[in-house]
This record gives sequence, structure tokens and C-alpha cells, in this order.
Amino acid sequence: MKIEVLTEEDEEIIYPESDGKPMSDNTKQFNLIVLIKEGLEVLFADNDEVFVAGDLLWYPVKGSPKIRQAPDVMVAIGRPKGDRGSYLQWKEEDIAPQVVFEILSPGNTFDEMRQKFAFYEQYGVQEYYLYDPDKNRLEGWAREAGGLLSIDQMNGWSSPLLGIKFELSPKKLKIYDPQGNRFRSLVELSKQAKKAEAKAEQAEAKAEQAEAKAEQAEAKAEQEAQKRIDTEKKLQELQALLQAKGITFQ
Repeated sequence: MKIEVLTEEDEEIIYPESDGKPMSDNTKQFNLIVLIKEGLEVLFADNDEVFVAGDLLWYPVKGSPKIRQAPDVMVAIGRPKGDRGSYLQWKEEDIAPQVVFEILSPGNTFDEMRQKFAFYEQYGVQEYYLYDPDKNRLEGWAREAGGLLSIDQMNGWSSPLLGIKFELSPKKLKIYDPQGNRFRSLVELSKQAKKAEAKAEQAEAKAEQAEAKAEQAEAKAEQEAQKRIDTEKKLQELQALLQAKGITFQ
């Protein structure tokens, strides 16, 4: 009797969609991840071939589910938008995410971040940005000669692939799009929209008031004109009456 032995390649390999770790350890880290992810979504909203994700497991090697990382934010240029449970690189035309962001939390260890750097360097990341919100420290690496090399000056640096600009204020990181618009949180955008709406309503009210005043002025002018016509008519009638009585004016 022949016994068929199934190898790992013959069996269906499972690529988990969760690593069991939280997206963030605190609100500061979470808010920054969302800020960067949503800011990039807005930046590339009109480009259907740019995929942006937050805390999504990336598997670069088919058949190796243990080889994986979940960048806080990643950008894959040349891949379509859409929902994914994970980023299986061999199903994405073997395109690796070109840009990744990591936001440090107190729970991140040096060894963990060293391993992440080695992973990103090995599997083709072109730009890697690491920000520590507690120390307000930003580091960056760009690929040259096959490896990720440190960027000397990150304050004022513009990403070659994304076009975004990084600025470090005394207390926090600020990111600007190519048009100079700062990445803003949903709360900031909501407040900004409300202010713009209030200004628009005030301008509309002023325009309506000006229009009402103009209508009033026009009505008053018409009334004055009618009064002059009525007065002239009365004078003509009086003159005719006097002339009928033989009274004339020299």
C-alpha cells in the first residue's frame, strides 16, 4: 500500500491576520499613527494606485508565515486601494511597501526595533521613518547602494517618494503635504471646517444685509422720484386753474 506524504507546500499555509499585539500602547502613539495614516490617505486620495495601511501584517515571503512585520503605517506605491486582511507580497506583484513609519512607545525594546530595521532593510523598504513622541526625536533612513542609510538632518527633510515634509517644533512633529498644508487630526479638521462654515455664514449674512440696504435705498429713491412727480403735477394743475381765472405769472 502506497502512503502519500503531504509536505508543507502541499498543505494550505495560514497567514494570520493578527499578531495578537495592540495597535498602540497609549493614546499619544495611537493619535500619531492615525494622523500619519489618514494624512497620507488624503494626500493620495485621487491616486488609485497607492495603498496606505496602518498596523497591517506584511508577509514578504510565500510559504514563510513567520517572516512578517506590521508597520505602524506603510505605503505601497503601485498597488491598488482596497481592503486587505494582510499584505501578501507575492499577491501584490511582488511589490514591497516602499515607505514605512514606526511610532515608538515605552514598550518597544532596542532589540525589537533593531529586528524591525533589519527586516525593512532586507525586504526592500526604500524609506523608513522612526519617531519617538516622548523625546520628540525623529530618525529616518533612505535606501542607497542596496541598504538603508541614515538621513543626517531630518528637520526640514522632504520624502523623495511621498513629497511630504517633516518639521520638528519644540514639542512635536509636524508633517506637511507638497502644497504646504499641515497634516491635521480629525478634531482639528472639524474645528477648521466649522470656522470656515461660520465665516461663510457671516459673509452671506453681510451680503444679505447689503442687498437689503440697497433695496431700501432703491425704494426710497423711487418714493422721492414719485413725490417730485406728484409735486410737479400739482403745480401744473394749480397753474392751469389760475390761468383759467385770468391770473398769470410774469
